[in-house]
Amino acid sequence: MELAYKGKSIKGRNLTNLKKLASQGEGLRLEFKFKAKYPEKIIREMVAFANTKGGQLLVGVDDDGTLNGLKFADEEEYVLVREIERAITPELDYSIERVRLLNESEILIFHIPESENKPHKAADKVFVRHKDRTIQASKEIREILRGLKKGKSLRFNYGDKESKLMAYLTEHPTITLDTFAELCAIPKKQASRTLVLMVLTNVLRYEAREDGDRFMPI
Repeated sequence: MELAYKGKSIKGRNLTNLKKLASQGEGLRLEFKFKAKYPEKIIREMVAFANTKGGQLLVGVDDDGTLNGLKFADEEEYVLVREIERAITPELDYSIERVRLLNESEILIFHIPESENKPHKAADKVFVRHKDRTIQASKEIREILRGLKKGKSLRFNYGDKESKLMAYLTEHPTITLDTFAELCAIPKKQASRTLVLMVLTNVLRYEAREDGDRFMPI
């Protein structure tokens, strides 16, 4: 059991620790895949981890956490590594750990740290993680990720729409883009720019959601 990372070998986990990890179930930073039959789906998960909080992707594990293993782990790893190099931009930082089961099959564990080079794309689409799901990032989230990467010092004018927004958030836990635009009677494009800027200036934080991102105070 070794962890191969940029040409280095690091001692990996034992089977007992792997079982404990799998027993946690899928979540924000953990995903299971039965095999690499559809590598493009696995690539999306890796991109989402890199664009969010990082995570571990276990290949050879069923959705319920059952350790089935891969009979031909070398082939599965080759397919996935080739797809990572082909489909993900910019280049993804990751490592691979292999754990052998009692039946001699193996589990592949892809370790993906949170990236400092966001946003990563798979097939030219940006994905992020929400709880145990991978979703396509909205325009606002893509802009936020790009802004965080630039690391520039930003400021914004605290005007009428910002006052209305913060007043709303004293009575409601979150706000969506549509609600903010309606609240202030402004175009969605203007509301979008304002929310993005307030996240980048550490006034708001966000939660990516399929049914509309949520924004809330820090």
